[in-house]
Amino acid sequence: MAAPSVYTYLLLFCSTTMLLLLCSPFACAAGLSLDSVRDFLTREEDTIVFSLIERAKHPLNTPAYYYDDPAACFGTADRHRNVSFAEIFVRESEAVQAKAGRYESQQEIPFFPSGAPFTLAPPYNFTTDLHPAAASINVNDAIWNIYFNQLLRLLAKEGDDGDYAATAASDLACLQALSRRINYGRYVAEVKFRGEQQTYTALIRSKDKDALTKLLTFEAQEDVVKRRAEKKAKVFGQDVTLDGPTTETSGKNSSQSSFKVAPSVVYKLYGQWVIPLTKQVEIEYLLHRLD
Repeated sequence: MAAPSVYTYLLLFCSTTMLLLLCSPFACAAGLSLDSVRDFLTREEDTIVFSLIERAKHPLNTPAYYYDDPAACFGTADRHRNVSFAEIFVRESEAVQAKAGRYESQQEIPFFPSGAPFTLAPPYNFTTDLHPAAASINVNDAIWNIYFNQLLRLLAKEGDDGDYAATAASDLACLQALSRRINYGRYVAEVKFRGEQQTYTALIRSKDKDALTKLLTFEAQEDVVKRRAEKKAKVFGQDVTLDGPTTETSGKNSSQSSFKVAPSVVYKLYGQWVIPLTKQVEIEYLLHRLD
């Protein structure tokens, strides 16, 4: 298996730098509010859909995910037990990005914390909107397992083109986008706590998870999010031509296979995984909000 080229690592470094420049000002400029949280989550839909489209252009490339036992390629539920090429790629990439300062922002949580010193990028004074005792709450283990064991086969077609480095780079982009969006539930919980502090404090002290879940759940809004993400998959994933209609406007005969990523997959992603996991993060954050 060929080692990733220097260009692959250069691309990762440049992407990291751009993310640091793009992410922090918008998150910090206006302060934490319900509107800023909603705007962030809406914008993250674009990033997630585009990252899924990028991964879908590669075949499954199963050897990139072989563990010590090839039969356990997608089956293992413990990402710490064995090591695949994809895991090595993620670990090494995150170590480089840690040195570039990516994880100085509370919005970013690595899958494999390396403790690498922040040495490459100019320093930036990131805001700390989160409660310190709850700031590290995350569900990256669940995101990792869902992505490799369930979502990936819905995105990529069977096949092997040997381009494992580019494939793993696409996986990393998907993982980081999903992690950033889902773990942003900490900010959702924080802004809701500030808005109804007395109500939330009582439920937190009684550790009433059911009541917290009910208070955090707005089914109508969740349906809007799922349908909007699905529509973005249709809009972003259609073939654009100068002559004739695009995929989405070509009539009722358009099938899910006409899009770069099936919109139904994006709807399922949000309905079964993104929204429930975000809510799980919110609840766990709130349970530690008074610590």
